[in-house]
Amino acid sequence: MGLPGQSFAGYVAENELGRGGEATVYLARDPGRTPELVALKVLDDDHRTPVSTARLAREYRIANRLRHPHIVTVYDHGPHWLTMQYVDGGNATGLTSVDSRLVALSQIAAALDHAHHDGVVHSDVKPANILVHHDFSRHGAILIDFGVAHILAEDVWHRPAQVMTSLPYAAPELLQGRLPQAATDEYALACTALELLTGAPPFVSDDPLAMVDAHVHLPPPEASKQTPWLSRSFDMVLARAIAKDPDRRYPSCTELVHHLAETVRGSAQNT
Repeated sequence: MGLPGQSFAGYVAENELGRGGEATVYLARDPGRTPELVALKVLDDDHRTPVSTARLAREYRIANRLRHPHIVTVYDHGPHWLTMQYVDGGNATGLTSVDSRLVALSQIAAALDHAHHDGVVHSDVKPANILVHHDFSRHGAILIDFGVAHILAEDVWHRPAQVMTSLPYAAPELLQGRLPQAATDEYALACTALELLTGAPPFVSDDPLAMVDAHVHLPPPEASKQTPWLSRSFDMVLARAIAKDPDRRYPSCTELVHHLAETVRGSAQNT
């Protein structure tokens, strides 16, 4: 598959939306059921292995049970594909104001807390996985891609053999092979927040080993020294949110974003 107009599982692809490590996502519609546009995710031919197929089915199962206005809605799936809500505004880095980015972070925090309450850890929170509607003020942000999510009740007995995460946002406990927890997503959300507000996550390196070492050993950056409109209070909130010990982080993602937003808006009033 790869050409607009081609049919797949009853859906007609209109154009390609993006490619990942194992799959391609198309803008599509199902002419037999609804005129609404959907996002059709199809595993590439060379990734239709039992492991990848099982991961896609798991992604559908987890997202389907997490009904929340800021978590992607999934519609249907087959052995090598799934359909989900089409979000038409790109990812959160395209939001043009600090205030809108804070709103998006607040919505995603609520989505993550909802997932955590249901025993699910997303495990790959990052700007690319936060999509926004073109009419952002009305529809807001959507958390996508539960392909590497963990169901805590299951993973107590079946620990994944390898870590699958995005290094710039990876919590130390994940990199050290420990089971993820709600605080693991909080760490990634804090890294994401810093990138959305300043242009870069806490630690930046082209060397994967250096990135791992930074998350595990380096102290949190003082963002206020690089971004003058941020305050020392922001640094303190960030430091708690990305503490090496997950037990020292905020009790919830919502509380983290609330404190971040307070420091950012307080800094804006003082400039």
